[in-house]
Amino acid sequence: MSLAVHELRTPVTVVCGYIRMVLKEHGGPLTDKQKKMLQEAERSCERISALVAEMSDLGKLESRELAVARMDVDLCGLVAELASDMHEGEDRGVRLDVRVPHRPVTVTGDRARLSAAIKTLLHAALRERGEPGVIVAECSVVDGAPSWAVLAVGEEQALPSLVAAALGSPPPLDEWRGGLGLALPVARRVVEALGGSLWSAPGDRPRAGSALRLPLRT
Repeated sequence: MSLAVHELRTPVTVVCGYIRMVLKEHGGPLTDKQKKMLQEAERSCERISALVAEMSDLGKLESRELAVARMDVDLCGLVAELASDMHEGEDRGVRLDVRVPHRPVTVTGDRARLSAAIKTLLHAALRERGEPGVIVAECSVVDGAPSWAVLAVGEEQALPSLVAAALGSPPPLDEWRGGLGLALPVARRVVEALGGSLWSAPGDRPRAGSALRLPLRT
């Protein structure tokens, strides 16, 4: 993985750099049609760059070389903040409904990497909703030994079983999905590095929802 990242990063950086230079017309004026074509190429190049970065993070997480910060994070406050800037699916009539308690639910985690993991769950659920409707993001506390802060994201009918799974051994995460790159595998490993778990809806509808749990800071 490290070798692949090293070999890919240099040529991708060069290609992206030259596309940006041409777009800025350093090589001469462009027609509107040429600009549009180059802008599409630039977006694809940025997607490859993001995928290479995800490969790098995944490799470092697997080998435990990636430092994961630990600080107090209000999980539900973070979910509400991220959801307010999430617009995936709006053009298809898909709406995100956020349900959080009226008090902080504190976990110990890496805020930046946890934000990326939560954003991935929200994006995946909204993206995979094939028809107009509502995706629910519900943050709650499940009491046990230990007690868990739980975020369940998905269709309304999938939430009870997702939350109930937090007290046992949750089913595995359906993480290999087209169009999402390596974001879900990276998210799972970040959550596990923080002592938590990430899983899909049980049964024959794993894409109906997903959830994560992190130890509640008491």
